[in-house]
Amino acid sequence: MTINMNTKPDIEGFFDEATNTISYIAKDPNSDHCAIIDSVMDIHYAAGRITTDHADILITRIKERGLILDWIIETHVHADHLSAAPYLQDQLGGKIGVGSKIMVVQETFGKVFNEGTEFQRDGSQFDALFEDGDTYDVGGMACFAISTPGHTPACMVHVMGDAAFVGDTLFMPDGGSARADFPGGDAGELYDSIQKVLALPDEMRLFMCHDYGPNGRAIAWETTVADQKAANIHVGGGSSREDFIAFRTERDAQLAVPKLIIPALQVNMRAGHVPTDKDGNPVLKVPVNGL
Repeated sequence: MTINMNTKPDIEGFFDEATNTISYIAKDPNSDHCAIIDSVMDIHYAAGRITTDHADILITRIKERGLILDWIIETHVHADHLSAAPYLQDQLGGKIGVGSKIMVVQETFGKVFNEGTEFQRDGSQFDALFEDGDTYDVGGMACFAISTPGHTPACMVHVMGDAAFVGDTLFMPDGGSARADFPGGDAGELYDSIQKVLALPDEMRLFMCHDYGPNGRAIAWETTVADQKAANIHVGGGSSREDFIAFRTERDAQLAVPKLIIPALQVNMRAGHVPTDKDGNPVLKVPVNGL
């Protein structure tokens, strides 16, 4: 895991208003190769309709720029939006990668959704399962993954040159941190994971997976390690592990379940594939009192 702050990838963020998610195209500064981080597939849940509008924006942009897609990265199994990874792969190629602890998530939610033995819980739906410290390349740009459990067991931060994609491990400084009360989440682990991020160079650019515009400010998704250490409302200024756990536990108990958690988990633990019935028709389950 060698950090090269002299490598400065070109980062474009794409905000999805329906889910407050930011997807990214990260381009190697010395070639036409790129990665997509945390893509979104649109869903009208009440109508049971899935569409590709947001993903098509990414595809159009990559084609306009003449880029080559090497990787489709999932920072974690999202509970608030559906991944577009298989659709993007069909259109543009590339490998789909996620943290190896996806197997823990699959085992946990395989039980919640009463999945049968045909649902593989070995991460085989993905092309790559990253362990802590694993390296990979986007063109000639060396990248690596840092295991950052707490929000979910499979959360990872991906470092590409002077940029790090933090998933839900951190929000913007005035947004704090993500919840840790989902099955497999742990507030203490989340605090420890955040310390890993804050140990990166102060000048490291950090890119958020979500932003909600606290107190009416404009949507934003880029900050730095230095800014987080100084101003993050949950962990900045040397907040202790004990205080963070107490705050996070109390706060999480007040939060509503994400609106798209039921379809999102079923789809995302399958690398973005919608489950099907015995006849091959796409279908989603609603576990009653299961979450």
